[in-house]
Amino acid sequence: MKRLVFLTGAGMSAESGISTFRDSGGLWEQYPVEAVASIGGYERDPELVINFYNERRRQLLDVRPCRGHELVAAMEKDFDVTVITQNVDDLHERAGSTKVIHLHGELMKATSTRDPNKPSQIVTLTPEHLDIQMGEKATDGSQLRPYIVWFGEPVPMLETAAEVVSRADIFVIIGTSLNVYPAAGLTAFAPPEAPIYLIDPKDVPWNAGHGFHHIKKGASAGMEELIKELSTK
Repeated sequence: MKRLVFLTGAGMSAESGISTFRDSGGLWEQYPVEAVASIGGYERDPELVINFYNERRRQLLDVRPCRGHELVAAMEKDFDVTVITQNVDDLHERAGSTKVIHLHGELMKATSTRDPNKPSQIVTLTPEHLDIQMGEKATDGSQLRPYIVWFGEPVPMLETAAEVVSRADIFVIIGTSLNVYPAAGLTAFAPPEAPIYLIDPKDVPWNAGHGFHHIKKGASAGMEELIKELSTK
């Protein structure tokens, strides 16, 4: 069974109604990135950051996977699929994808401020206990914080993701600007012989190491076209 690897970004979840950060009207225009998505911002004002992600978590409960998420999951019938996502939502999992690598953390999880990547400190939040409160402690006694990889922090799953990309038979990129590093650097690990498909309705300034096929559509329509193309191979 061929190994099909997806790298997904904010455009993947935009069709579900989740606000992107970089587009016009996106979250970066409402909240400075350094205030809510950096370790320095958290250290300066943890309550602001915790409340920001509490809001994002409430929003997540009100949306559902789009057709694109569902089609990615459906590819598991014919391929060995791994999804590498820059998104912190759980829409890939809710759509049925079984192998998902989250590069930037997971919104529905919380962890220790002292040791955020220690597995024993990571807890899954539930709709009944959705918000993190100031003063709420992890088991190591430090403030419970969102399980998010912020700017200024290492990306613990990056090496695992690079290894997965390096073994891809087909590599598909959906809805990412390819200008956020180190995640964008994953494209360099794709084998030279692996065909690459880029699904994005906009022009993406990407100097690929070798040729790629740009499907200029959104996530759902783009996945439908990709499935047609792969079925003829």
